Amino acid sequence: MKIKHWKMTLTGAAAFIVLATVIYRTATGRDIGLNDIASLGAVTILFLSALTWGTKEDRDGVREDEELGRRITEQSSKVGYFILTLFILVAVGIDQWVHEKPSLLLLSLLGLSMVTLPFIEWVHMRKYRTTED
Repeated sequence: MKIKHWKMTLTGAAAFIVLATVIYRTATGRDIGLNDIASLGAVTILFLSALTWGTKEDRDGVREDEELGRRITEQSSKVGYFILTLFILVAVGIDQWVHEKPSLLLLSLLGLSMVTLPFIEWVHMRKYRTTED
């Protein structure tokens, strides 16, 4: 069996076990904490990474360290940033609708998310400008 399939099988089983545990705890009325959500997020990240990227040993699929892999990561990061900003905007709208006044924390998070990409682009531009001069 290829390494990619082993990674997918193990991380997928771990994600399924953690998800089943969270569902069971919710169904039985127990509290779900930060550890549960962080564990579910971590194993899901590992599973999706194993699903996406090929391995050098098996020569299957696109590897993360190839030019195409770097391009895919770059584009996915930007799309993910905009989707996350949209989610925060929706959360601010829902908070406004429910409480008739948006949370200062959510508004601050929305503002921070809106300036993060331009700021990071500016920092990278400065880095390349400095190396060209």
